[in-house]
Amino acid sequence: MAITHTVVLITGAAGFIGRRLSQSLLDRGCNVRCMVRESVAGVPDAAEVVRADMLAPSSLARALEGIDSAYYLVHSMAGGRAGFERRDREAAGNFVRAADRAGVRRVIYLGGLGETGDTLSEHLKSRREVAGILTSGHFATTFLRAAVIIGAGGASFEMVRALVERLPVMVTPRWVSTRCQPIAVDDVIAYLGGCLEDERTTGRTFDIGGPEVLTYREMMERFARIKGRTIHILPVPVLTPKLSSYWVGLITPVRPSISMPLIEGLSNEVVCRENAIRELIPLSLTPYDEAVRRALAEGSGTR
Repeated sequence: MAITHTVVLITGAAGFIGRRLSQSLLDRGCNVRCMVRESVAGVPDAAEVVRADMLAPSSLARALEGIDSAYYLVHSMAGGRAGFERRDREAAGNFVRAADRAGVRRVIYLGGLGETGDTLSEHLKSRREVAGILTSGHFATTFLRAAVIIGAGGASFEMVRALVERLPVMVTPRWVSTRCQPIAVDDVIAYLGGCLEDERTTGRTFDIGGPEVLTYREMMERFARIKGRTIHILPVPVLTPKLSSYWVGLITPVRPSISMPLIEGLSNEVVCRENAIRELIPLSLTPYDEAVRRALAEGSGTR
């Protein structure tokens, strides 16, 4: 079914989710405008490209001109650990003001599960704050909350891959027993596209996850089996998530500005508390092992 909107804006279009979503919407017959700050690597040739920066408000008017619906896929961790919450806050505020001036009707935002409670990591607190800023706009915000997204190039997936491939023995903190609900990147893209297509999702918040709830230990052990490896995980009570983030930063190829906040957030359980989106957008959700196999196949094809 083709999407009939005139032009849809995708912010963060060169990122892990943005470049996949851009191609998916084009395949659905949608006219796509990709907003990028610098690099256009991975942006489909058929998409319109606009260079703009969320931290430079004057650059946003051109990106939002004539836009009915927009995807907000921006975060500031890639710009460095220090001050990323402030940058996220400023970027979201600039976007809201520019979108209101442009008359944007809908915004679809992909955030994180586990954004409740008073003991959140800096990363999850920032994601929750951005959601609150977006909902202050005159437009209607659809908020999708995802846990670990399994796909080649995704920070969480690449961290797990590096740990399994490089550390046959891991001394870990208690976060290995934290439950999460990983979801395949293809399913995330299907939900994002489905929200644009189905107006019943307008102005609502949905948890999205895969068909299985696993601990991080189970995720790593099953990843290792798929890779034909044996790993030994030794949880110890004295190693905090913050301390473990330092050695993860040394072992994995993911930039510390991204990997360290993610690791520190692993003590927060990230499991769907409701499944309303499954009734509106029914998908045959991808099992964890299959999602890993697809990601490994995609990653091997791009190296």
